[in-house]
Amino acid sequence: MAPMNEPADAGRLRRSAAAMRKRIIEQSLASNVGHVGSALSIVETVVVLFESVMREPGTRGPARDRFILGKGHASLALYCALRERGIVDEETFRTFAGDGSLLGVHPEVFLPGVDVSTGSLGQGLSIGCGLALGMRERGLDSRVFALLSDAECNEGQVWEAAMFAAHHGLSNLTAIVDLNGLQAMGRTKDVIDLDAMASRWAAFGWDAVEVDGHDVAALGATLSAPGTSGRPKMVVARTLLGKGVSFMEDRIEWHYRNLTPELAAQALAEIGAGS
Repeated sequence: MAPMNEPADAGRLRRSAAAMRKRIIEQSLASNVGHVGSALSIVETVVVLFESVMREPGTRGPARDRFILGKGHASLALYCALRERGIVDEETFRTFAGDGSLLGVHPEVFLPGVDVSTGSLGQGLSIGCGLALGMRERGLDSRVFALLSDAECNEGQVWEAAMFAAHHGLSNLTAIVDLNGLQAMGRTKDVIDLDAMASRWAAFGWDAVEVDGHDVAALGATLSAPGTSGRPKMVVARTLLGKGVSFMEDRIEWHYRNLTPELAAQALAEIGAGS
């Protein structure tokens, strides 16, 4: 039974999240490409955005909401969301990371549903600022969502963009930080400690909230509402790298390690049992 006051579509979103996790494991194994843990940590955020919050995703309509995956190495989660929505067909999805595929290891604009080519960490939020300002100048009420990694916040360009967005009152811009605490070379707190992340963004003039990044109901409620009082909005989503697979959760090697058939089978069994 669903908890009281939970949105009616929360069960559907959880089922979509489980289906996406299964696809991530299967396609990562098939393509022999890593970054599995990073993709698994953002599943609920991407599911909620593409299936519940964003307007006209995957279209080229001027009124559509835009999504920017700053942490482009987690592209497989985005591609799974596009597949779940029917924006990408199964045949195309199965070409992930293959020669000539539209589904690169980092997302590129040639694929429907991808508005910005990303992967160079630190640039996504700056592009989001430009899109948000441009849409406001054109009189559009569309929103921009930029999903960053916590390690990406080590980049100075992110904080330049943070100041720009607050200065221009870009309330149509919502950024999400995937706070899983791990990056390629260690724990984020040991590389550059960004503790009290929400407070840092609030100090830069953003409406900043913290949420369980694996709770679809909480994410839906938080992401549905834009910033208030003319401020951009920051959603700090606390997550686990490798969420849903016990031997991957909070383990740094799954930032980059590839799957074996045996490990993939174990992961799929756990995902199936959990769903």
